[in-house]
Amino acid sequence: MFFSDKIVWITGASSGIGKALALELSNQNAKLILSSRKKDDLALVKAACKNPDKVKIITLDLEDYTNLQSKADEAIAAFGTVDILVNNGGISQRSLVKDTTILVDKRIMDINYLGTVALTKAILPHFIKNKNGHFVVTTSIVGKIGTPLRSSYAASKHALHGFFDSLRAEIHQENIAVTLVCPGFINTNISKNALTGNGTPQQKMDTATANGIQPERFAKLMLKAIEQRKEEVYISGAKEKLGVYVKRFFPKIFSKMIKKMSVT
Repeated sequence: MFFSDKIVWITGASSGIGKALALELSNQNAKLILSSRKKDDLALVKAACKNPDKVKIITLDLEDYTNLQSKADEAIAAFGTVDILVNNGGISQRSLVKDTTILVDKRIMDINYLGTVALTKAILPHFIKNKNGHFVVTTSIVGKIGTPLRSSYAASKHALHGFFDSLRAEIHQENIAVTLVCPGFINTNISKNALTGNGTPQQKMDTATANGIQPERFAKLMLKAIEQRKEEVYISGAKEKLGVYVKRFFPKIFSKMIKKMSVT
């Protein structure tokens, strides 16, 4: 198996996509470093892994992005190296622009963009030294298209595409890969935890999210893309994927389509 004995560091590993990735990678005999803010939840994920003896836990907060170098050093020390960093941690949004305070915009950018960039920069010298490494980034379909109620979230994901496309062009000669993974609706708690305009969690599941792809299936598809070292992949329902291509080739039609979306 491709991932056997690979050392994979996953952020946002305490639930949802991150948890599903951890469980599937453990089934494939990978060595794992699991990170999020929630130590107890990470311990539950570790216990559920097929090979918990090959799992290390490092708690971190992406919002504390000026203090992530020590976390990268700790991750490298856990198994002696890191082969793949899966930048999966983040937070979503459910609010209109007119109702969203600037502090909510800032928090989403701090976590989704600056936290991810800071962790990437912290481990990058290790990858360059080894002339080996793989950055995997969970972005979103809204990293390619903007939709109502997601302005700050879409902005943070668009920013990740800009940063990592640039990074890929700079480091490809070092045998370092970059894979941008764009989920559509996935059946996780992302909508429950999404920030509303005043910064409080929405605390309810969106219908589209509830009807989304199961995270276990998503994890298998995501790992296939990582193994193939794809540069960018869309893992979603047909409707979300169609939106990406309509915007690319027929932007005026897409604009009309998106204006018909519900904003309530």
